[in-house]
Amino acid sequence: MINQKVVGKCPICDRDLIEGPSIDKHHFFPKCKGGKETEFVHKVCHSKIHSLFTEKELEKYYYTAERIKENEDMKKFIIWVSKKEPTFKSKNKKSNKKKR
Repeated sequence: MINQKVVGKCPICDRDLIEGPSIDKHHFFPKCKGGKETEFVHKVCHSKIHSLFTEKELEKYYYTAERIKENEDMKKFIIWVSKKEPTFKSKNKKSNKKKR
């Protein structure tokens, strides 16, 4: 990793967070529900969180990385993404569960 600054570990996938366009700030307790604190996560992980869970689900149960990682779809995603480079970016489709 030449000239890439590691700013920590992603609380979702545990890969290095590299300063730049591959990371985002996530409100584990939704901002629209009064959440103020943010944590850096990979954009791909952030996108997956919001493709799987509604704001209400995030508020009621999935408001920590540990709880998010309990979800079966998230477990599969983490296994898949853990093989990618830390700067990997991709778009996630909305899950069928969230579309209902």
